[in-house]
Amino acid sequence: MKKLSIFLLLIFSVTMLFAQQDIVVSGQVTDESNLGLPGVTILEKGTQRGTITDVDGNYVLEVPEDATLVFSFIGFQSQEVSVDGRTTINIQLKEAVVDLDEVVVVGYGTLTVKDLTSSITTVKPEELVKTPTGQAMQALQGKVAGLQVVSAGGPGDAPTIRVRGIGSYPGDRNEAPLYVVDGMFFDDIDFLNTADIASISVLKDASAAAIYGVRAANGVVLIETKSGKFNQKGQITYDGYYGIQVAQNVLQMANAEQFTTMAMESGSLPDISAISQAMQRYGRSRINPNVPNVNTDWYKEILRPAPIQNHSLSVTGGGESASYSIGASYFSQDGILDMKNEYERFNLRSKIDYKANNWMTIGGNVIFSNALKYDQEDAAWSRAYWAVPILPVYDEQNTDAWPEKYAAGQDIGYRGGQNPIPTLRYNDNRMKIRKMLASFYAKVDLIPRKLDFKTTYNHSYTSLDNRNVDLPYFFHDNYQRPNAAIIKKNEIFSNQIWDNVLTFHDRFGAHDLTLMGGASYRDEAWDMLTAKGLNFPYENIESWYLDQAEDIVVEEGDDRKVRDDGRRQYGISYFGRVSYNYGDRYLLYGTMRADGSSKYQEKWGYFPTIGAGWVLSGEDFMANNGVFDFLKLRASWGQLGNDKIRASDGARTTDLVTTAIYDQLVSGTTTSSTFSYLEWELTEETNVGLTSRLLDSRLLVEADYFIRDTKNAAINVNIPAIGGTVLRNVGVIRNSGFEVVLNWSNSVSEDFSYSIGANFSTLKNEVRDLYGQPYIDGGSAEFRQRSIVGEPLLAFFGYEVLGVYQNEAEIQADPVAVANNLEPGDLIFKDQNGDEAVDGDDRVVLGSYFPNFMYGANLGLNYKNFEFSTSIVGQSGNKILNRKRGEVIWTPDLNMDADLAKNRWHGEGTSNKYPSSKGLRKGWNQSMSEYFVEDGSFFRIQNVQLAYNLKGEILGAGMPDARISLTAERPLTIFKYNGFNPEVSDGIDRQTYPIPAVYTVGLNVKF
Repeated sequence: MKKLSIFLLLIFSVTMLFAQQDIVVSGQVTDESNLGLPGVTILEKGTQRGTITDVDGNYVLEVPEDATLVFSFIGFQSQEVSVDGRTTINIQLKEAVVDLDEVVVVGYGTLTVKDLTSSITTVKPEELVKTPTGQAMQALQGKVAGLQVVSAGGPGDAPTIRVRGIGSYPGDRNEAPLYVVDGMFFDDIDFLNTADIASISVLKDASAAAIYGVRAANGVVLIETKSGKFNQKGQITYDGYYGIQVAQNVLQMANAEQFTTMAMESGSLPDISAISQAMQRYGRSRINPNVPNVNTDWYKEILRPAPIQNHSLSVTGGGESASYSIGASYFSQDGILDMKNEYERFNLRSKIDYKANNWMTIGGNVIFSNALKYDQEDAAWSRAYWAVPILPVYDEQNTDAWPEKYAAGQDIGYRGGQNPIPTLRYNDNRMKIRKMLASFYAKVDLIPRKLDFKTTYNHSYTSLDNRNVDLPYFFHDNYQRPNAAIIKKNEIFSNQIWDNVLTFHDRFGAHDLTLMGGASYRDEAWDMLTAKGLNFPYENIESWYLDQAEDIVVEEGDDRKVRDDGRRQYGISYFGRVSYNYGDRYLLYGTMRADGSSKYQEKWGYFPTIGAGWVLSGEDFMANNGVFDFLKLRASWGQLGNDKIRASDGARTTDLVTTAIYDQLVSGTTTSSTFSYLEWELTEETNVGLTSRLLDSRLLVEADYFIRDTKNAAINVNIPAIGGTVLRNVGVIRNSGFEVVLNWSNSVSEDFSYSIGANFSTLKNEVRDLYGQPYIDGGSAEFRQRSIVGEPLLAFFGYEVLGVYQNEAEIQADPVAVANNLEPGDLIFKDQNGDEAVDGDDRVVLGSYFPNFMYGANLGLNYKNFEFSTSIVGQSGNKILNRKRGEVIWTPDLNMDADLAKNRWHGEGTSNKYPSSKGLRKGWNQSMSEYFVEDGSFFRIQNVQLAYNLKGEILGAGMPDARISLTAERPLTIFKYNGFNPEVSDGIDRQTYPIPAVYTVGLNVKF
């Protein structure tokens, strides 16, 4: 029995020996771009046995055949993989959603997420390329809390961007943020291809942005373009898509029957006569003989599906001493407006870094963009809205018309042409856009890994060549363009910046210190020449030049007369930063910038900031708390500048005055000065927030509260005694709000992972001081906007509507209605002060075009080689002035939208919202009121994408990796506003280009 036991034990031991036999496992670890990752740690789970990858991401490790390998690398999500007897295991690591050691680009340097005391949001490049657009900032819509992106529908048109509201009285782009591309300042980034962007960071608070001083008041967007990597194999990447744009939420207009009914109800003899003449000229409808036999849908006539495409090709890599990234891209987009309305752009870029020796690195970066844009005729949108449906596009009876027989409204009694199609056909608005960014640097390590000096020269050059051609036509005596006209306008912008920066960094004991100081010189120039010519041989495009025109317009009253203009401005700045970290728990951050400028009489401005952070999770009392893996409180304060307001201007005037003194006329003079003496606006901001990671870092929570005051906003101030206004830096405007970001990510298994995120922000815009003035009027007298202390900038201002008078009894019971001879079907305005009269004193604030709540959310699913993602975006609290409806003030010869036609008041109880057909033509109902101001809230499915990753090894040796994607951009938008879309940058919708839905198929291939 004893021998048997020994024998069985021996058999079991041999079996276990074979069962636990080690095998050699090898493979490669790559990132999501299929580039090898050097330095990845691979450990056998539960042991200390492991290795790291080499420079190409390759590894070799001997482990038991049933072991589990753990792959980990800073900035990427860790993965566990069962060996299961395999000898080759290739792994692709995914970047962490937000890692604490992730490097974030800040002004003139970098910081890690865990060391930030400011409010900065970074968007990954793979998120940008999901959006099919020629404008990189459009891809940020809904992805950054506190960032408002107002879409633009026209091809090549840039969206309106606002960071934490508006702190200036809205003017010529004085609300836009500063864009910094590879160290160069820009007013917009319409020349960039999203596939060329390596990182994009939005600096939202003063602490983050103040290093840029006089240009940072509206926030800063920092962009780094793609670079090569040292010791990296060369990689060729193609990325492209092709798709179609489709108009969505097309506004329904009144059809011929609805329009005829309203015309008859109105009692307007000219309108009734036009209906009669239309029936005589075009016949009667077979369905309803009381309606003309024409039913034109003008939006259908001017809209079309339009293609969009983008193709990018890049080569990146590097050796021991040099890295490179070279690329080319082509983008093309046609407009959904059926005319010569398109945009195409061809870009070339090159970035090279070279280690000259062990203490000097030099490099250069060049981006060249060549674009051609044919602008739309925006008036087509309003004219299509107003055009009556009882007029056809063509009229063969209009025999005098040329070059085509388009119908003219005058032929059936209207004053206007009523046909918007000629607006599209006889205009050619071309712009050639050439932009170049050139940047060169040299970096010297004065003390290795501690002290370095970097000098950088940046030059941006932009050439805009405009040619607008108005071609002649004739459709009626009052609907013609007798003269061909050509307008040429050439503009050149040149901007040079030379930066010199010294940076010291050292870590000693528990102390981590970074000091940075530098100086910057800038030289900005602009030149412009424009002229207008009449009567040139327009039949041949080869003759579309000013020297072919018979007449050159030189009249002073013409804003397109010959004009030669330009400016040049200089600036010099000194700046510094200190970043201190003690024990990875206590953080201190401060910057200072002094800006000198030739633009204003006040030559120098000083912009300080300070920030502090406390990492509570690093304290002993937070150890092993089971919830928070990382928790940091942070606060900052700083001052920013805005030099986008115009330079000082004005004049000293002398007037002759004659007055009576002691019954005798005496003449004399008065002298007055209306010089504005402007300087940059100064914005002061306080920000408090927290950054946290919870539940094994699967949940990210960030929150901020800010107060931003523009303390010397440039506003119009009344001039005592003399009259008129002058612009002065005396206003105070406040923006305040909350921002919250939530993200959850989890790897359920080796094959399945998911992420879900959301962000939302609130905003309160408030005028705090107008230099003693109770308000400043804006807009027009008919559609008043008013900036009032305690209310938002340029709030809509008019009468509150209580409903619609339903019967004669209501009229007789209301003194206001009796006094104004009102009838059933007229609007009821609220008597705010109770004096039984409705006049200007009863007007109130009707809302603002600023949303007070914005949100976005996203969902991502990854299963094996499949990827699915979707995102939503929305806003609420903003109002839109439906100016299209309001044009009836100047002419009644207009169509109206179907909602108004269906829901108008046409008898007691039929509507308590819209006036009657007759009431629409009354001055009472045309007064600025809630009738014209509508809710601009919306909810949108922003992006849906399904992708499949096809690995090269599946296809065969030597085959490239590929990614195929299907994308729907803006497939669904839900809103109540009576327009194409609720995105209107200034809240006034008169002729807004619709925002199309976009459907694309994409391909990404890496060799």
